[in-house]
Amino acid sequence: MQPIGFKEEVIKGFVVAGTTSGSGKTTVALGFLAALTRRGHRVAPFKVGPDFIDPGHHSRVAGSVSRNLDGWMLSKDYNRNNFTRCTRMADVAVVEGVMGLFDGRDGKSEAGSTAEMAKQLELPVLLVVNARSMARSAAALVQGFENFDRELNFAGVLFNNIGSPRHMQYLTEALEGHVRMPCIGGIPRQTTVSIPERHLGLFTEADHTLSEDIVAQLADLIEDNVDLDALLRRLDDHHDIHALAEEKSAILAERTEKARIGVARDNAFCFYYQDNLDLMISAGAQLVFFSPLKDTGLPEGLDGIYLGGGYPELYALQLAQNQSIRHCIKKLSDAGMPIYGECGGLMYLGATITDLEGIRHPMTNCFSLETRMLPRLKTLGYREVRLIRDSLLGKSGLTIRGHEFHYSEIVTGPAGADTVYSMTGRAGGHNTPEGYRVKNTLGSYVHLHFGSQMSVPSAIVDSCLAFKHERKRVR
Repeated sequence: MQPIGFKEEVIKGFVVAGTTSGSGKTTVALGFLAALTRRGHRVAPFKVGPDFIDPGHHSRVAGSVSRNLDGWMLSKDYNRNNFTRCTRMADVAVVEGVMGLFDGRDGKSEAGSTAEMAKQLELPVLLVVNARSMARSAAALVQGFENFDRELNFAGVLFNNIGSPRHMQYLTEALEGHVRMPCIGGIPRQTTVSIPERHLGLFTEADHTLSEDIVAQLADLIEDNVDLDALLRRLDDHHDIHALAEEKSAILAERTEKARIGVARDNAFCFYYQDNLDLMISAGAQLVFFSPLKDTGLPEGLDGIYLGGGYPELYALQLAQNQSIRHCIKKLSDAGMPIYGECGGLMYLGATITDLEGIRHPMTNCFSLETRMLPRLKTLGYREVRLIRDSLLGKSGLTIRGHEFHYSEIVTGPAGADTVYSMTGRAGGHNTPEGYRVKNTLGSYVHLHFGSQMSVPSAIVDSCLAFKHERKRVR
């Protein structure tokens, strides 16, 4: 029985998953988004895992905001409710997976995997197989994926990196009599549709906006090589009647007073979960975007600042040269304004960034810490933080989940800063001190997802409003 007043929505959806990382699922997912959008469908894009870059490209191609879904950072109910909420105006949902289909937090369970998310959302999987240098062996691979978890449903298999029509014939012949899922097409080897990469993955949408021509090529790639109509026919209607009782959260009802929070957004600071921004708005934030690269000053009347991650090291000279906005942020930090920085934001809040050429660039100096870039990956993984001191994120004892991924390290400091986090990886382990605070400025390498602890957005807004009121009182 449906809840009173509930309106059931019906859409179609599928998960684009690979056998491994590098199978081509991002290009394939973007191709489906482009082809479906060009056909006139209202498409809702999603990305499994803690990725900031792919969702930006999704949003550009589909014309609608792509959301992150995550089996470790976020609860099953959060993922399902988020999927339902964000597909209410859509006809088709396309969910791009992460890594290989069954890869997750460990080798023992499905936790954190694309397969887990497909089952949570009750969506079939389109399996992308890199068929380069394979023929009959591809059938054994597909059969293994099909039989590994019988609870998983497959919409079909799509071969990538096809060398010739004869190669495709060998692959389809090999499948006959050995697998149940149909082959819906094969993508030929090609280099015309590509997105350049750098140290944190693909170039961001801000740095490499996909042109109309590339988007058209992506759509053609699917229309010319995939039986899209057959795929859509195979997709069952997805009835969004999950546990849609009102989501239990600590977010406050509509506030009469808003906290005006500046959010740094440009090529240097572009890593934000859209959910974090939306949850802050729901909690009473009025978000005002600004650019530490281009703006000479901050927006008027701010009550707080949010500095996300990104690539400050690539724009370190430009950030250093913009002395006026650096000095504005430092002055507000000294005055006790709530300022929160993650990863690249932490680096910008520090004293200097040293690039790979050994050049030291001055930053805001809100923290005395100095960071330097490394030619190799420093840290990658999920993190759970427990607040060991009250902060702008909430009271001591609160736990929040997130992800850490960077090529830089702290080499000096931060002298005089409190440590606010006790941090562990997703497998547990040592409690590492992290999360640095001076006055009401908090910075960390961890990208937190506020959906993992729904009280955080309200705590940030409360902190900003308290600063606003105190500033008015002393004037």
